[in-house]
Amino acid sequence: MANNVDVSTVARNWRLDGVTVPSPSDVVNEVFASDVLTMEELRQRLSKPVWKSLLATTERGATLDPAIADTVALAMKTWAMEKGATHYTHWFQPLTGLTAEKHDSFVTPTSDGSAISQFSGKELIQGEPDASSLPSGGLRATFEARGYTAWDPTSPAFIMRHSNGATLCIPTAFASWTGEALDNKTPLMRSMECVNTAALRALRLFGDQESQRVVATVGVEQEYFLIDEEFYFRRPDLVMSGRTLFGAQPPKGQELEDHYFGSIPDRVLTFMTDAEHQLYALGIPVKTRHNEVAPGQFEIAPIFEQANIAADHQQLLMQVFKNTARKYGMVCLLHEKPFAGVNGSGKHVNWSMSTDTGNNLLEPGDTPQDNMQFLFFCAAMVKAVDDHQDLLRTCVASASNDHRLGANEAPPAIMSMFLGEQLTDIFDRILSGRGGSSKKAGFLGLGTQVLPALPQHTGDRNRTSPFAFTGNKFEFRAVGSSQSVSFPITVLNVIATDAINDLSHRVEKRLKKGQALETALADVVKEVYAAHKRILFNGDGYSAEWHREAAERGLLALRTAIDAIETLVSSKNTDLFSSNNVLSARELEARQEVMFEQYFKTVNIEGETTEWIAQTQILPSAMRSLREMTAIGVSLPAIDRATAQLAEVTNELALAIEALRAQNNELGGDTVHSKAHHMLASVLPAMQRVRKAADSLERLAAYDHWPLPSYREMLFVK
Repeated sequence: MANNVDVSTVARNWRLDGVTVPSPSDVVNEVFASDVLTMEELRQRLSKPVWKSLLATTERGATLDPAIADTVALAMKTWAMEKGATHYTHWFQPLTGLTAEKHDSFVTPTSDGSAISQFSGKELIQGEPDASSLPSGGLRATFEARGYTAWDPTSPAFIMRHSNGATLCIPTAFASWTGEALDNKTPLMRSMECVNTAALRALRLFGDQESQRVVATVGVEQEYFLIDEEFYFRRPDLVMSGRTLFGAQPPKGQELEDHYFGSIPDRVLTFMTDAEHQLYALGIPVKTRHNEVAPGQFEIAPIFEQANIAADHQQLLMQVFKNTARKYGMVCLLHEKPFAGVNGSGKHVNWSMSTDTGNNLLEPGDTPQDNMQFLFFCAAMVKAVDDHQDLLRTCVASASNDHRLGANEAPPAIMSMFLGEQLTDIFDRILSGRGGSSKKAGFLGLGTQVLPALPQHTGDRNRTSPFAFTGNKFEFRAVGSSQSVSFPITVLNVIATDAINDLSHRVEKRLKKGQALETALADVVKEVYAAHKRILFNGDGYSAEWHREAAERGLLALRTAIDAIETLVSSKNTDLFSSNNVLSARELEARQEVMFEQYFKTVNIEGETTEWIAQTQILPSAMRSLREMTAIGVSLPAIDRATAQLAEVTNELALAIEALRAQNNELGGDTVHSKAHHMLASVLPAMQRVRKAADSLERLAAYDHWPLPSYREMLFVK
């Protein structure tokens, strides 16, 4: 089919039917968390003893008392039905990286032919979905279907609305009949317990007896693309794989740097506003929105929340964005690299630790050189990143993220750490024995009295660093835009636990030998920094010089997802996860199996789709153009050269399709490991050869014959 889409019509083909916008005061007073069963809402509906028992679980990590389940379930059902819900679901995060749900009605028939609404404590606490068709990495055979969902009382239930109804969603963990974790939430919650224990152990060394709980806190910046749905549904590659497998570079891309932080198009801004109000109702504290670097690319960011809730909210945010975009005739693309030649998308996971007394453990204060508690936890993270470069790379490893990592848009696949000039100077002075800091904050004059003098930070930011300190938190920039953040947060929690426990143990040994606390702390921080400072890099992570220097330092360079996934079940990593009771050896092996399987299936789908589109759409279009050019019956030098070039590239495409077909048919063996390696070594290069020829043809063939909407149209028509 010829590409006969009228782009001017596409740009006008959207409406604002049925969109209502709450006032700012309504958002604050009535909308925010209106579809969330908050603890305050429960307090009003539960007896005081039941509410206190539940509060002990949600805020202090106490064991859930099963005796209160029926009472809580009744309050939850009553609230949900008042909100218009007719069904409930245990909402969980299987190893697909997405969410899953099975809806059950509140309505239960009775023996007299009538019906009642019913929802018991047993139904609240435990569900029994089919586990056979979800990824398990061998933990469950296909014929073994039983799995369980278990209520997570620390993440509040919420209402998800659709066009003619609503559903009560209950966040849950998901485990096999034999007890192994089949999801991303379970290990995340386990990791939150271990980081709490480790951080409290360290705080006791500093004399903090008041703090009773430490939680990992997270804020996730989400990048995404929007394109008109007319273009999306005319691109089988986008529908099948989430990214464009073909596409010649347009005359204009992002080189003018005019999109970043530019004026947000009205259609997009209206979509954003609608989506934000839905997120507000779900209690998701979104704060920032703006244009990103690439044309058609945008970003949204919330403020910090407890890590478990932040991970749930991140999944909800992606779902709301995808659903809402369709209301405005657009499609939200969350793939890490939907368009070649322009920036891809990521998630920046901002991570810190906070006590129940409101103390951020990564807050340096005005004089960080004198804040030994901060320096202790910061040094622990330096050690954590250096010791576990492989895990940080592996937890973001996917076929889609490979297209983004290492390009001049995202951190390199080499894991390094940015502390900034001031902190690096402080640690260097500790190492040398001088102490103090030579870097002082000041004010930045702007050359005119009309403009205010701005407080100037003691160091710049570094957007090329995979793991950067940004004031009072660490920003893990390598996470992919389509990825669940649960496993990356789990890894951050576990490696932090490992390092904090190690530093605490070293200090405790010195104290037992009679060393003064201040001396012991300073010696341990100095010792750890000296051993692990190789991981620090404040320069340009994109530069070739850094790659050479990183190799000289002995840092890992796990270039591809396959390289990274291979390291997941090393004895070091198995011991780390099992000793902290986060993942058993069997559960970790299962996750490696799932990662290999997802890599293989992702590239296999892309390979088959590339072959299909090239063979059935692009090659016939090129041949149609070639027939028309040869049919004119005129032989002139320029026309002959143009015809010959078109014929030559068309032949290159046909040959490349044949080669790709052979690799697609090969598959690569009997195991997902060997198949994944085949995809990397053989299918991806064969796909690239097909694309190279096809993209050349897009610039040679007749426009009205070309079957696919172009980058020029998709990226710029809003």
